[in-house]
Amino acid sequence: QVQFVESGGGLVQPGGSLRLSCAASGSAFGRYPMGWYRQAPGKSRDWVAILSLSGSTNYADSVRGRFTISRDNAKNTVYLQMNSLKHDDTAVYYCNGWPGLIGAWGQGTQVTVSS
Repeated sequence: QVQFVESGGGLVQPGGSLRLSCAASGSAFGRYPMGWYRQAPGKSRDWVAILSLSGSTNYADSVRGRFTISRDNAKNTVYLQMNSLKHDDTAVYYCNGWPGLIGAWGQGTQVTVSS
């Protein structure tokens, strides 16, 4: 199984930006489509961004046009660039395979959008 370590979260004001990183262990990383997910307090964990092996992307309606997912297979890392952040983006963010999980969930990285 692949293991994930997410980082890059923090406290940011509305309208601000953050770039999340997810470092994956194991050589299998490059063989799978990847996704970013998030879980807000009291809510389920939902996907927000998907990146296929061909490079096509898809985004949840709530983040489309503001978030960008990318990956660097040489570094076994997937990124999430988040711009124009809103209060509703506050959540713990995770990465994993998509649509099927390819490893246990990491510890996630907390993103808090607040003025």
